[in-house]
Amino acid sequence: MNLGRDTPASTAVGEVRGWIEANVPRAWIDAGRRGGAAAVREVRARAEFEAWYPVFAASGLVVPTWPVAYGGLDLAPEIARAIDVELRPFNLGRLNPLGLNNTAPALYAYGSEDQRLRFLPPMVRNEEKWCQLFSEPGAGSDLASLATRAERDGDMWGVTGQKVWSTWAHFSDFAILLARTDPDAPKRQGITYFLLDLHQPGVEVRPLRHLGGEVEFNEVFLDHALVPDAYRVGEIGQGWKVANATLSGERQMVSGAGSGGVDRIGGRGVEHLLELSRASGRDRDPVVRQRLMRVLSEERIRDWTNQRVRAQVKAGRAPGPESSVGKVHQGELNQRIQLLATDLLGAGAMAWPIDQPLEVRGMLRSRANTIEGGTTEVNKNIVGERVLGLQREHDPLQGAAWR
Repeated sequence: MNLGRDTPASTAVGEVRGWIEANVPRAWIDAGRRGGAAAVREVRARAEFEAWYPVFAASGLVVPTWPVAYGGLDLAPEIARAIDVELRPFNLGRLNPLGLNNTAPALYAYGSEDQRLRFLPPMVRNEEKWCQLFSEPGAGSDLASLATRAERDGDMWGVTGQKVWSTWAHFSDFAILLARTDPDAPKRQGITYFLLDLHQPGVEVRPLRHLGGEVEFNEVFLDHALVPDAYRVGEIGQGWKVANATLSGERQMVSGAGSGGVDRIGGRGVEHLLELSRASGRDRDPVVRQRLMRVLSEERIRDWTNQRVRAQVKAGRAPGPESSVGKVHQGELNQRIQLLATDLLGAGAMAWPIDQPLEVRGMLRSRANTIEGGTTEVNKNIVGERVLGLQREHDPLQGAAWR
């Protein structure tokens, strides 16, 4: 597209409208203009969108504020926001979210130019899918206690250990990885951040089926898996600092409406609750109406909060600890939304055909919302210490060697 940093907003919007008419399938355009994202989902299968996605990626509109060399258009944040308004009705979601939201912030903040040129463009094109190898069986909320080891041998590192709850690892090509490189240093100072090729000997991915019946999570076993030193991000032993860029991006990604990441993990939104209440006739119940109004109001507030954080990201700043506010709110709110959906189903939520109803599976899946992306308890600590300036909790092992 013929856009750049100095393109006026009106020109950019006109260019995007022309691109939509020329490149987006007519059925999607008509549905989007008729009923927005929900109507598009009715006429477009996931496989159709994935097959068409290279057209979207080639336009630069997937990441419009990124430099052209990385797959973007080098547009100012305010222009990108105007473009988002034009694209929103057609439900053109960004594929490869763990790459765009978790890996990219670390590469921008601490990666080399060679790393950015190597990994960002295929990430944008969804040609190389990414996952995250951080959590371990003995290191979840206390992630810095992780035990996976990386030992250097010349220009290569051999990684041995176990990771768990690795979302989408079973169809990913690369992973961002935290490993301990100095067991004699304090736990946050002896960690290094790597980019790991998953298609190699020494990497075994085992899917984990969750309560809702689907496979999203995995455990990953590493037995001297190799990583070139050129795929190390940041300095040796400084991986915790690099990881904070990823963790802030992850919290922002799972903060829901307006976050620019994954809109909802577990179930459908408030609009669907309104449909359910009308279909069952319970929209006339004053108690139900009050519950609906409460979650509708909270959803709108969350959207506004996330848009403010997203604007900060698009201005070139990291999401920061403020993203924890949206993460805390999202997890608990979505669980209330999904529980209300099953309440509206009534007896139909107690027994159902294996493929129905989606509401119950969404409710089951939403139980993880207050754990994934950092538990609610940990994120409240982050908000208290880094946003409100409260005193840190005393750690008697502060400064002690991890070993």
